[in-house]
This record gives sequence, structure tokens and C-alpha cells, in this order.
Amino acid sequence: MPIYTTPVLNINLKKLVENYNLLKELSAPAIAAAVVKDDAYGLGAAEVVNALYAAGCRHYYVAHASEGVLIRPFAPAAEIFVLQGVGEDSLAAVKEARLTPVICSPDMLKFWNCSGDKAIRPAIQIETGLNRLGFTEKDLEKLTAEELQGFSYVLSHLSCADEAAHFMNTHQLENFHRLKARFFPKTPATLSASDGVFLGDEFHFDMTRLGAAMYGINTAPYRPNQMQNILELKAPVLQVKPLPKGEFVGYSATFRAPKEMKIAIVSIGYGDGLPRSLSSRGNVVFYEENKPHFCPILGRVSMDNIICDVSALEKVQTGDFGYLINDDYTVDDIARDAGTIAYELISNLGKNKRFIKSYLA
Repeated sequence: MPIYTTPVLNINLKKLVENYNLLKELSAPAIAAAVVKDDAYGLGAAEVVNALYAAGCRHYYVAHASEGVLIRPFAPAAEIFVLQGVGEDSLAAVKEARLTPVICSPDMLKFWNCSGDKAIRPAIQIETGLNRLGFTEKDLEKLTAEELQGFSYVLSHLSCADEAAHFMNTHQLENFHRLKARFFPKTPATLSASDGVFLGDEFHFDMTRLGAAMYGINTAPYRPNQMQNILELKAPVLQVKPLPKGEFVGYSATFRAPKEMKIAIVSIGYGDGLPRSLSSRGNVVFYEENKPHFCPILGRVSMDNIICDVSALEKVQTGDFGYLINDDYTVDDIARDAGTIAYELISNLGKNKRFIKSYLA
């Protein structure tokens, strides 16, 4: 009987590229840029960019210049936008890696005008209703005609695009049209991230920024998910044993067996990025006769282990793998059970160094 101890994270790059291509079709004729910030949502920016570049993607978004530097070797002829812009700490990286900073405040523009590279035309972010980063209309009124014409793109970000009927979508679209017509009539524009792609052609402008949906997350929950799941997270069973009626499980004894049960101790926990909020809420999927069985997590998620109810299973044994994410229990499903969002979940899981991580091309 084989025994394993380490969780495994498999990332399907073939399906990721297929997701990108579908989003690209939905975005057309707008340019389809790929968002690979935070190490491609924790899944490995080098591997993701390498696959997307081979598929023809030539525009990328990162959060910080340091991330742009890391992916430049894998996208030598691409334009790489830096969403957090540029400052003293990132200026050298922007210049050396030929990155395009997104200027998001008057102070940042002053810095760029004094210290930036004249050969690089930055983008500008404007405020349309999210009230996060971006130039307000009053800020824009203070810019010279030369400054306004010096940007390669004008960018804004939707706040409620995951709700198709939300009034903010129309509100921000109208604001974006108005500000673009007034200040940037000839400048290419980008408004929508993944969720905005599904709102329709009027939200696409000249470029869409494809992030979460490309990684399989349902960014348009008001409709069936058109994206393929690209993740498989599984962890081995270290022990199977009976749990007598009345016995407790885990730290703080938060679960007590109401009857005779059978439990499996699975080698994954919050030290691997699994949310502790899955305590007595999440599931582990096992397979018997090729059918999925959703086995509830019992008690607290600990640092290295979870305990689940396998009373309904006949054949589960040490060395078997239970699935935390797959096609039957997706990243959206586990995020829902954890009371969080899939974006946060995969970012935390993907960067964990304890997994055996592999890529399927």
C-alpha cells in the first residue's frame, strides 16, 4: 500500500490558454491583454506567461514593476503595463525592462515628468466611480494639452461588473465616455477586466484585461460559467480510523460524533493556504465507482491536517487522495464554503511552497 504525505497542485495550462482564447473571441475586435499580477494569481507567472505568449498574447498587466521584470524574459516583444505605476523604488526596473507604467495620480505624473523615460509613453488611470486609484475630473482639468496627449492608453476600472444589472455599470460607462471625449478623444481606452467582458461590446473599447476568468473563476455569477476549471488540488490520506459515538474531533473539540463514524485524516491545512474558515463547512471529494462523494470537514482546520467524515465510503484507505479543488468541486465552490472569493483563495494556495506543483500543457 503506497503512502504519500504531501499535497499536490496541478495547473492545466492548456485549459488556461483555451479560456484566454474564448475571452479573446468575446472581446474582439478589442485587444485581449492577460493579467498576471501576484505571480499570475499565485499560479506561476513564468509558466503562465510562457504559455500565453506561445498562444499569441502580446499585452500583459502586472501590479508592480518587479513582476514585470520577472516576466519580461518570457514575453520579449510584449507590452507590459504596471498597474501600481512608478516611483523611486521602481523607476530603474521600469526603464530597464521597458515597462509601461499606469500613472494614477497627479503626484505620480509629476515624478514621471521629472524622472521618467521619454521613450516610454505611460498609460493614465482615471476615476469613474470606484474611487480607488485614478485622476479625478478636476485633476484632469489641470493637465496641459501636451500632457493629455502623452498617454498610450486611458484606463478605468468597473466596481460592480459581476452584477450585470447593477446601476454602477451604466454610471461608470457614461462617465468613462464623457471623460474620454473631453480629455482623451484620440487615445485608446480600456475599461473592462474579465467580468466586464460579459457585459457586452460597449464595455470593451480598445482593450480588455483578462484576469480571474482566464484562471477558471466565474466572474459573471449571474450566468453559467463559460470558463474551464484549470486547477486540481488534492491531498493524501494519512490515516483512516473509527470515531466512536460521543468522541470529539480536532482543536477546541468543536465537533462531537453523534453516532459511530469513520474519519480520514488528510494532509493539508491552513499552513498550505487552506482557509481556516472551512472548519466544519468545507468538503473533501473522494471517488468510489467513479462517482464523487462529498465528505464534510469535521471540526477545526489545523495547520497541517483536516479531518473529514468518510463513513459512507467502503474502500478509502491510507495513501488515497482526497480532492479539495477539481471539476466536481471548483475553486468557486470551495471559496463559497470558506466565505471568501476565489481570487483570494487561489492567490494564497498557489504561492504555497509545500505543494508538489505541476503544470499540464
